[in-house]
Amino acid sequence: MSTTTPSSKKADKIDRLAELTARTETASGASLWVETLRRLRRSKMAMIGGAIMAAFVVLAIIGPWIAPYSPTAQTWRDEVFVNRGEFVGPRGDNWLGLDHLGRDLFSRLLEGTRQTLLVGVVSTLLGFVCGAVVGGVAGAALSFGGRLGQRIDTVLMRLIDMMLALPSLLLAVSIAAILGQSLTTVMIAVGVAQIPIFARLLRGSMLAQANADYVLAARALGVRRRRIVLAHVLPNSLGPLIVQSTLALATAIIEAAALSYLGLGNPDASQPEWGVMLAQAQRFFDQEPMMAVYPALGIIITALGFTLLGEAMREALDPRLRS
Repeated sequence: MSTTTPSSKKADKIDRLAELTARTETASGASLWVETLRRLRRSKMAMIGGAIMAAFVVLAIIGPWIAPYSPTAQTWRDEVFVNRGEFVGPRGDNWLGLDHLGRDLFSRLLEGTRQTLLVGVVSTLLGFVCGAVVGGVAGAALSFGGRLGQRIDTVLMRLIDMMLALPSLLLAVSIAAILGQSLTTVMIAVGVAQIPIFARLLRGSMLAQANADYVLAARALGVRRRRIVLAHVLPNSLGPLIVQSTLALATAIIEAAALSYLGLGNPDASQPEWGVMLAQAQRFFDQEPMMAVYPALGIIITALGFTLLGEAMREALDPRLRS
């Protein structure tokens, strides 16, 4: 009687996505991405996710210029009395009220948008690039490397399986605890936790592409293996990684906020970041719950936007889910 572990289920799901995407690309008469864009335009889920993602990016870019006040200035410190539980809520000068140190919450929320986007994008890029290198080497070695390639693939995939066996957040927390408290640490920790997913996904996609007709034709014409991999197989295998990047951004935002909430992020607590704002608001939740609600809503809505867009892209690429 065979047993399946959570890590093996996760690996099988990743391999299945890579295989389906590769089949879609080789079987469709039209361009894969042209067909995908057509379906995304008709998807309400994709439109909602794209609108949320666009609003998040725009606010992250222009936030510091439209913020009415400095996010670190304790301008209204004398109006907040933490010991007596007296806080300042929304008013004309401060649209979302003040925090426990008399700082404008709206300005801090806007500045935190930029920090959150920076961490999410950098960590996702780190996971994408490193995962693509590992997965690309494993996929090319297994498809075109003979016995030596099989050994290389076995070693790399066993390392990836070990990483997949750990929950991504637990792996990120462990790495952040080892490297120390900093914003760079958060980016590295979240990015490393994304590596096994990207690596396994690209490997599976390359294995599916290696049996395509154009690869067999190139081999018959005597094209070098290196050229087949770099010029044909690898570019045609990146589709699943693009879809996964959208979903990974949502995961990166949540995990980065979690690390900051646990005190493993930026050591300068005055710098606004949504996870830090949540941690600071926890002590005063009974007196002023909105201090925690605002950054929590920012995390939830942003992660929801990226998730909706990513799931819509996955459905558009998956032939089993098309209407």
